[in-house]
Amino acid sequence: MKLLELVILDSNMVTYTENELINLLHKFACYLTGYSSLDPAYHDGKFVSERRYYGNDWPKHAITMIGVNRLMNIQKLLFDTIKNNVPGHFIETGVWRGGACIFAVAIFKLLKITDKNVYVCDSFEGLPKPDPSYAVDNNDTHYSFKELAVSLEEVENNFRIFGLLDDQVKFIKGWFCDTLPNLTATFSVIRLDGDMYGSTMDSLNNLYHKLSYGGYCIIDDYMLKGAKLAVDDFRSQHNIQNPLNFIDTHSQAVYWQKTN
Repeated sequence: MKLLELVILDSNMVTYTENELINLLHKFACYLTGYSSLDPAYHDGKFVSERRYYGNDWPKHAITMIGVNRLMNIQKLLFDTIKNNVPGHFIETGVWRGGACIFAVAIFKLLKITDKNVYVCDSFEGLPKPDPSYAVDNNDTHYSFKELAVSLEEVENNFRIFGLLDDQVKFIKGWFCDTLPNLTATFSVIRLDGDMYGSTMDSLNNLYHKLSYGGYCIIDDYMLKGAKLAVDDFRSQHNIQNPLNFIDTHSQAVYWQKTN
């Protein structure tokens, strides 16, 4: 998107107001989701405005399926952590074509943030087969959805298209249970999109204690049985009282701020 690239390149010479940046990022969100291009959905070949805005379908060509509203939630929370000097990076577990992470990098570039990275975590092979130790995942079929298997090379190229592939982007390839325990970074925002109980619990177990106080935990797929149960179990086990906030009533995605 040339407009965004030009603004990033000119950002050292031009000062943008917060509202101007938010408006620009909203346009970028519309582009990334296929909202502005009327990109049709996989399952019925149709573009439905409300469905796409709230991330309730899978676009054929766009590079994120989370919708405009959930992308702007990332903007809201990153702006808040930056304003309040919450230390740490941004991480997403389960990135599909990389759109949400591309959006996060764009935010850092526009705000001239150079000391925060974006961690892009995925198997880049689709979802795992259910782990028998998690009974709630036993009949989960996400692993069979070939549309969810996007290669690392394709995701890297999506960053490259927008001129956003550089040292601030950290790709972590592999199953979450194998890769996340090795991360030593701290985070200001963790965004979990694992769909299943096992993937969500692996992410929470290995990342939540690395989330800074004042930072945010986003759960993209709280509407799915496995992910919801993992979140509820984890919050109960760790006595997390911070209230769950629904991003909107359409998607059932949630977030909370870590304050204790």
